[in-house]
Amino acid sequence: MADVSLGQTIGPAVALMGAAVVAVPLFRRLGLGSVLGYFAAGVLIGPSVLGLFTDAQSILHFSELGVVMFLFVIGLELRPPKLWAMRGQIFGLGLVQVAAAIAGLSATGALVFGLPGPVAFIAGAGFVLSSTAVIMSVLQDRGEISSDEGQKSVAILLFEDLMIVPLLAVVAFLSPMSSGHSGWTEVLIALAAMLVLLGVSRWGLNPFFALLARARTREVLTAGALLVVLGAALLMDAAGLSMAMGAFLAGVMLSSSSYRHQIESDIEPFRGLLMGLFFLAVGMSLDLAVVAAEWRFLLALLLAFTIAKGLVVYGVARLFGSSSHGALHRTSMFLQGGEFAFVLYTAAAAGGVIDARQNALFATVVILSMALTPLLMLAADRFLRSEASMEGVDHARNLKGRILIIGFGRFGQIASQALLAKGIDLSVIDNDPDRIRDADRYGFKVFFGDGARLDVLRHSGAGGADAIMICIDDSKAAMQIVELAQHAFPQARLLVRSYDRGHAVELIRAGVDYQIRETVESAYLMGAAGLRLLGFVEADIEEVAEDIRRRDTERLSEQVQGDAMSGSDRLLLQPRPEPLVHG
Repeated sequence: MADVSLGQTIGPAVALMGAAVVAVPLFRRLGLGSVLGYFAAGVLIGPSVLGLFTDAQSILHFSELGVVMFLFVIGLELRPPKLWAMRGQIFGLGLVQVAAAIAGLSATGALVFGLPGPVAFIAGAGFVLSSTAVIMSVLQDRGEISSDEGQKSVAILLFEDLMIVPLLAVVAFLSPMSSGHSGWTEVLIALAAMLVLLGVSRWGLNPFFALLARARTREVLTAGALLVVLGAALLMDAAGLSMAMGAFLAGVMLSSSSYRHQIESDIEPFRGLLMGLFFLAVGMSLDLAVVAAEWRFLLALLLAFTIAKGLVVYGVARLFGSSSHGALHRTSMFLQGGEFAFVLYTAAAAGGVIDARQNALFATVVILSMALTPLLMLAADRFLRSEASMEGVDHARNLKGRILIIGFGRFGQIASQALLAKGIDLSVIDNDPDRIRDADRYGFKVFFGDGARLDVLRHSGAGGADAIMICIDDSKAAMQIVELAQHAFPQARLLVRSYDRGHAVELIRAGVDYQIRETVESAYLMGAAGLRLLGFVEADIEEVAEDIRRRDTERLSEQVQGDAMSGSDRLLLQPRPEPLVHG
């Protein structure tokens, strides 16, 4: 009997993991991303297809803990001063986007689909609450959470999480079953819960983890971290707030703790598993019978809400100073509804604001939007890459600098400093619009141009320049520029960044005036610093450094005349240990 019970317990878990390990790698291989893979696997094993699971909602509620832990980890990365510095974005950018989107989507529901005012408001407000799970997963996968645009997206998501309480209060006010006063009570309870959480986090968590650390048992600290996350989530849920918001606040208050990295490593495995389970559960929740019966209405509502929300997100992004490229990128992420829409729609249905059919339809639209978001983002990324924004970027035309610098990455930026210190007139070109805009933020005027094209070199002033500094990290393109310059602009001396020894040999053979390997000087200095830390006197360090430079120069000269192995006898090698002899 125990064996049967154990099999019934393990079987569903095996089905979930099996679907995930097949679908996710396949979808990533196809370039569609892991999120869509989880969605597809969920649809396959859910009630609508194979029917391996019939209670998708229970799995969805449990797996929301993945989103909770994700927000806790994000909170650990945001110290309170940094979060305070984001207050303008949270209550400025976030407020404007949410308010404008709710107004736009409510109007769309009422005017386009003829929905009654309260129903249109609920439908639109639910779709406005974007998916924290989807967007944060994308930001993390792309390493964009700490970027300026990533921080703006985080600020908007935080405000949307805060909005669930006022929206639930509005639902209570609109409900024919309510007197209309309970909404304000819920707001006060939520505020009180947040104050309690902040107080406990501020004064109780560090002593708590210090006590656990004295036990010197890894699993106890892990249990403590889970207790904090789940306890904060439970408190916020009891107060009617987002569980993810509670975990986020607990993470922020622990961000300055000396236990932060240990806690993060303990939480990480649970977060990843539960996030995957969440996306699987969303896929399972898709009722294909509803889609088949109401596909025209669902498609029309999805299209209308997506367009209306996209226009609002793009317009607000531009209003708050984002470039067209950045605004389109953010729009592609925020086009979907999110997990909190299910909470809002369920509450509205329980309160009699919407009926059961409307609840099913609106929830299905949100699920479809979440499933389509990875595809929309892929399409947007390809469009943005193929149509790179040239906003704020000037093409090189009739430049007259005494020295032409080609490439303004980290190497070119440092190389320019000595010349600027002496007031040398520079012409600088680069072929990366984003880098040019970044340079402009710091006051550098860089023009757009591909230095491997002869016409661009002419427009960049190569014909009148005393020298051309080639600072790009592409060795083939650098050699092409060298050949063009030597043929068309013989008066200009050539100073070239070389990628490695092989590239340096090519440049010397080509007859450039100066070349330097991009890492050689920093490597010399690192070696000298090592000797200095070991207590060697400065005279000995300088003598060794001079000897190493001489050996390297002589070896490079021999390689120019011979091959890559020439001059190997000038290398200093680590003595090989004597082999063990077994008697």
